[in-house]
Amino acid sequence: MSNHVRDMRAMAQRLYGCAIAAADPALAVRRHFQRHPDPDDGGRSHLVAIGKAAPAMLAEAMNHVRNPVSALAVTHRGNEATVPGAVVLTAGHPDPDEDGLEASRRIMALLASATGPHDRVYALISGGGSALVPAPRAPLTLQDKQAVTAILLASGLDISAMNLVRQQLSELKGGGLLRHAAPAAVVGLILSDVIGDDLAAVASGPTSPPLGDRQAARALLSGTGLLQDLPLPVRDLLSTPAEPDPVPQARNYLVGSNVISLRAMRDAIAPGWAGRIVSDQLVGDVADAAERIVSAARQAPPDRPTALIFGGETTVTLRGDGKGGRNQELALRVALGMRGWSGLWTFMSAGTDGRDGPTDAAGAIVDPGTLDRIAAAGLDVQSLLANNDSHACLSAANDLLVTGASGTNVADVQVMLIN
Repeated sequence: MSNHVRDMRAMAQRLYGCAIAAADPALAVRRHFQRHPDPDDGGRSHLVAIGKAAPAMLAEAMNHVRNPVSALAVTHRGNEATVPGAVVLTAGHPDPDEDGLEASRRIMALLASATGPHDRVYALISGGGSALVPAPRAPLTLQDKQAVTAILLASGLDISAMNLVRQQLSELKGGGLLRHAAPAAVVGLILSDVIGDDLAAVASGPTSPPLGDRQAARALLSGTGLLQDLPLPVRDLLSTPAEPDPVPQARNYLVGSNVISLRAMRDAIAPGWAGRIVSDQLVGDVADAAERIVSAARQAPPDRPTALIFGGETTVTLRGDGKGGRNQELALRVALGMRGWSGLWTFMSAGTDGRDGPTDAAGAIVDPGTLDRIAAAGLDVQSLLANNDSHACLSAANDLLVTGASGTNVADVQVMLIN
């Protein structure tokens, strides 16, 4: 590996750090309370934080709320933290589990205690909440929700489509938190991991009206051929018209997003480099996304080092039983697409939460030597990729980006460096 490539790999990792810093959940919450202080009206405040950034968001909010009487955070394992004056619970992600079910019950009990005339609930929401608090709607069970989650994650559906389905099956999603908090006022502080920042899609929208109804969810599942794979109780529920149940209003504030992190990456590009955000809508199938990135790289001007920045959340259709994640597969497909290109390049794709799929990696950094290193390890890229086993390839190339949990989540970021 040449010194130029080493420098470009270090630059890519530094830009990833800039994206994480821009999505710092504590700073996002602090900025909110500086603009919108907690009212001094003698009311009691109840705080609920859900998602991968929950501990940091809750800890900062506790510094600004005048009369907190209850505070609870639910986050994923590996992101444990102590928040003075609060309870912090961990649960399974991306697969819901018994701990998440118990956390859901604890949240609903806290919301039910907000009965004072001036009580308010601060709901601190970040990505990952869909799995962390399953709260199955009767008569569904946790096992039903687990089966649905597995089918949705393997389907290739985008996050909004998945969350439309999840909302119909949950007590807390799609505005369910507002119903359980009523009549208390709810203020939502939302750190978005959803491209386009549709607040109804972040953590399946606990403080927003649902994306659609049961009929819409059933039509979606039927049209994609997934309906018949769902457990019978789920199909029965989606076939039963819901009773009218208006969602109370909340005051929701977007406090962080993917675009903010992309701008921070752009602004941190090294002197002498041209940097631009090519797209903040890198969504859809991972193979198509790789083609877009390779095409943009090959069209970059040859007379100046260039950093092409992307953000979004792609999808992977599972065809095998290998190990990997969307960022690892995207990086590997980009390496294949750039094969034979004469210039120097380095590409990074990573999740801002520090986790990519069911692996210990946030993503990967690849370069012109990636495929040679994989071949030298005796591995066949195409066969492993067909088995969705990108992790094995990138581990052999020593190209995995392993950072540990970041404590935040604003979807994925990518940068293609061309010199």
